[in-house]
Amino acid sequence: MSLFRKNKKLDDNTMKNGAPLIVEYKPTSPIAEQFRTVRTNIKFSIVANQNKVVSITSANSSEGKSVFSSNLACTFAEQGEKTILIDADMRRPTVYKTFMVSNQNGLSTYLSGNSNLDESILKTDVDNLDVMVSGPVPPNPAELIGSDRFKNLLNTLSKYYEWVLIDTPPVNTATDASLIAAASNGTIIVVPQGIADKSSVKGAIEQLKKVNAKILGSVMNRVNAKKTAGYGGYYGGYYGVDDKR
Repeated sequence: MSLFRKNKKLDDNTMKNGAPLIVEYKPTSPIAEQFRTVRTNIKFSIVANQNKVVSITSANSSEGKSVFSSNLACTFAEQGEKTILIDADMRRPTVYKTFMVSNQNGLSTYLSGNSNLDESILKTDVDNLDVMVSGPVPPNPAELIGSDRFKNLLNTLSKYYEWVLIDTPPVNTATDASLIAAASNGTIIVVPQGIADKSSVKGAIEQLKKVNAKILGSVMNRVNAKKTAGYGGYYGGYYGVDDKR
């Protein structure tokens, strides 16, 4: 069975040009307000005094998670909360394109011991927002993500940043996403309306549950504007999910 419904597959524009920073360039738009609504829900979902490490994933590729991750990071930063966005999708990186920074050093070079932390973290033009880009594509992304060095990195960053957001690979295409989710305090799944196959999304959720990941909720994007007025046809909202439902 196809992972996408016929004639509905998303294009790879974000891979080529980076994600559109709607929150920055259209801050008063309905879509930007939806990102802020998600931010508020995340804050209520994270336990007080807990490290605020949140991973963002999707079931499959090209479903909008990188657009969501980058804009969500901007919403935390705009509130004056020091935030870092990590591009852990080392096979298909986009964050360096979105924020127009170098990809010479980043997560892959830090985890492999070829750069230090200062070299691997870059400032952006957005106040209070830093990024750790993916770095050059390594031969062993899952091995690097599964290392103690990655877990220690998240603990270290949590001491310096109020929010650590991680753009992960899709769950159904790489084991990295599950490893990252297990090391995070919460995970959000991006689901494009009318595109993602239900069984594929269900499989991704089951995989995350196997590693005891805490699923904070799902975000439905690419919402049909005719069916959901006011969202500009892009982001539909935030829906809480827990293991008891």
